[in-house]
Amino acid sequence: MLRHTFVHIPSIGYVTERRLWERGIDTWDHALCAECAPSGFCAERWTLIQDTARSSVAALDALDHRYFADLLSARDQWRAYPDFNKRIGYLDIETDGLGEWNQVTVVGVYDGVDTHTYVAGENLDQFAEDIEDYALLVTFNGATFDLPFLRRRFGSIFAQLHIDLRFALARIGHRGGLKAIERRLGLARDDDIADINGEDAVRLWHEYQRGSQEALELLVAYNRADVVNLERLMVLTYDKLWSDARGLQGADS
Repeated sequence: MLRHTFVHIPSIGYVTERRLWERGIDTWDHALCAECAPSGFCAERWTLIQDTARSSVAALDALDHRYFADLLSARDQWRAYPDFNKRIGYLDIETDGLGEWNQVTVVGVYDGVDTHTYVAGENLDQFAEDIEDYALLVTFNGATFDLPFLRRRFGSIFAQLHIDLRFALARIGHRGGLKAIERRLGLARDDDIADINGEDAVRLWHEYQRGSQEALELLVAYNRADVVNLERLMVLTYDKLWSDARGLQGADS
């Protein structure tokens, strides 16, 4: 999808992108090979499109995720999923309370093969170094919860592309909390964690602080289920958004 994308170019919105596709300018390479501007595009605008297409090809060939993180709106960063899914991190955090200034207790990152868990008081500081290995982060409500918490804890360490599935799923008709969406889509969890929610996660952390290793194990299992299920939701979301992108998306922006 990324090579078909033109909405990262200034003044190009969904309708204009669609017009380019309909005129046979379906990829950056097509734009670069065109002998002249298609109808409806002035020379100045066409030069901007070709210049950005050229730099986009170079950035993607170099797998420069920062280039696309800077140019793509948050709404459109899902388009980078297939090209950067070899360096993807499905991310979820737990905290010791739900207030703005509570602390991060557990961070889980799933890379599509293995789950990596970081626990406060054990190895949480290692997270700041390890996260640099990822080009694309996928969260659920991460833009308003996970990433702000992590930035307060670690500083401005995130230069990755980011897909927040809370908003991406809502665009394809799946609204509500993560667990409710999972149930509607038939994604099951193990019985011992099936009914755990965010408030329970806080309680489990405090029980661990009082000496319950079992509480920590349950909390980590809950967090692990969150990040693993994000992959399945990401695949579903990407397929539907890509299909929808081939239809008219609304007014140009």
